[in-house]
Amino acid sequence: MKIFETLAYEETLDPEDWKVVRQLAHTMVDDMFDYLENVKNRPVWTPITEGAKNALNQPLPIEPMMPEHVYEEFKAHILPFNMGNVHPRFWSWVNGNGTAMGMMADMLASGMNPNNTIGEHAGQYVERQVITWLKAMFNYPSVGSGLLVSGGSVANITAIIVARNHFDQQIRNAGNAAVGGLLTMYCSSETHNCMMKAADVIGVGSDNLRKIPVDSDFQINVVALEQAILEDKKAGKVPFCIVGNAGTVNTGAIDPLSTLQNLATEYGLWFHVDGAFGALAKLDAAFGERLKAIETADSVAFDLHKWMYMNYEVGCVLVRDENIHRSAFAQAASYLAHHERGLASGIEPRSNFGLELSRNFKALKVWMLLKEHGIEKYRRLIRQNIAQIKYLSELIDNQMFLERLSEPVMNVLCFRFNPKNMSDEHLNMLNKEILMRLHEHGIAAPSYGLLNGKYAIRVANVNHRSRKEDFEALVEGVVKLGQELI
Repeated sequence: MKIFETLAYEETLDPEDWKVVRQLAHTMVDDMFDYLENVKNRPVWTPITEGAKNALNQPLPIEPMMPEHVYEEFKAHILPFNMGNVHPRFWSWVNGNGTAMGMMADMLASGMNPNNTIGEHAGQYVERQVITWLKAMFNYPSVGSGLLVSGGSVANITAIIVARNHFDQQIRNAGNAAVGGLLTMYCSSETHNCMMKAADVIGVGSDNLRKIPVDSDFQINVVALEQAILEDKKAGKVPFCIVGNAGTVNTGAIDPLSTLQNLATEYGLWFHVDGAFGALAKLDAAFGERLKAIETADSVAFDLHKWMYMNYEVGCVLVRDENIHRSAFAQAASYLAHHERGLASGIEPRSNFGLELSRNFKALKVWMLLKEHGIEKYRRLIRQNIAQIKYLSELIDNQMFLERLSEPVMNVLCFRFNPKNMSDEHLNMLNKEILMRLHEHGIAAPSYGLLNGKYAIRVANVNHRSRKEDFEALVEGVVKLGQELI
C-alpha cells in the first residue's frame, strides 16, 4: 500500500509551465547575444569580487528556487567574471574564443542529449561525417580512424595508448612487463606537459619519457634524439614512440617532422604528432611542406576549440590504421552487444576507439560550424592570425623598450619590456608585474613563458576577433606600464 501512495506523488524535472521557461530561455539567448556582440567594449578580464566568491561558496541547496532567480544569480556572480577568452585581446595560453553559432549548436546538442558513443541514432553518423571531413582537411588516409574527445590532452593520451598497445600485443593482458624492459618514449623539452601525464597513465613513468634538448629555434635536436635511442637500447630499455611537435606551446616551433618520421621508421617506433593547435596551420600553403608529415604519421592530435575557434570543448585524435586503433580499446561486453535491428544496431560503438563510454554530442557544433563557414574561411582566418603576429613582431622591433625573445614562426610570439639597464633577474620580476597589471587593468590578456631563463610576455593568437589595433593597444600598454614601473 505504501508503494502505491508514493507513486501517487510521482515527480519530474520538467517545468510546470513551459511558457514561463520558454520566455526565460529567450531572455537568456538575447542576453548572451548582447554579451558576445558587445564583448570588445568590456575589459578583457575583470577580477572576481569577494561578494561573488562568497555567493559561490554556499551550502548545498535544499529547497527549490525559481528559475528566473537562479538566472539572476548567474548574471550577478558568474557572467561578469568570465575567463575573458571571448574578447579580441585575449591571447593567453592557447584558448580559442568560440562563435555564436557554436553556442547555439551546444544548446541544440544539449537539448537532444544523446550519449554519442553507442546506438543507432543521428549523432553517430554526424560524428562519422565530421571525422571524414577532418581526415580530408589534413589529407590523412581516408581508411584511417578518428575520435572526438574533450581536448588535446586526452587526444594525445589516447594516441599514446594506441602506440603502446600496438608495440606488443601482450601488453593489454600482461601489462608493460610483457616487453621485458622499460618502455621508453621521446619528445623535445618544449613538448606540452600532457605527455608527462600520458607517460603516467600508461605506466611508462616520467623517468622514461626522454625530453630531448632543443636547438636555438626551440626544435628538437635530432642528433641528440638518435643518440638517446641508441643509448637506451644498449641499456636494455625498449623505445616505442617518438612525439613530434607541430607548434610547441611556448614558441610555436615546428619540429622537423619528416626527419622524425624517418627516424621512427628506421628504429621501428610509432610516430605521433602533437598538433594541438599548430597542426591547423597545414591549411596555410606556406606551412604545407613543414607539416606534410602529418599526412603519414601513425597518429595526430589536435584541438578544434583552439585554432578552429570552436566552442569548448572539442579535440580530435586521428589514427592511420583503424584496426590498430580498435585493437587498443575494443572489449566484448554482453550489455554492449551489437544487434541486427533496433537501437542497439547501427555503426560500430565509438567506445571501441577510446576510453569513454559516455560522451556528449560535441560533433554537432563541428558539423554545423564547418557547414556554416566552409574550410576556406578557416584557412583565411588562420593566415590572418599568422599575419597579425608578424605585425606584432614589427611593432615590437620598432619599440626601443621592447625585445623579442622568439621568432614569429606561426601564431605565437614571446617578448619582454627591456630598458637595457637591468639584470635578467630584475627584468623577470618587472615583466611579470607588467603582465599582471595588463590583466588587472583589463587592457589585454597575453600569457607568459620562460625562455632560456627569461620571463616572456607570450602572445598565442587563435582569436578570430582580434584586429591590428588590438595588438597596437597591447604594445602601447606594455610600454606605458613598463615606463611607470621603472
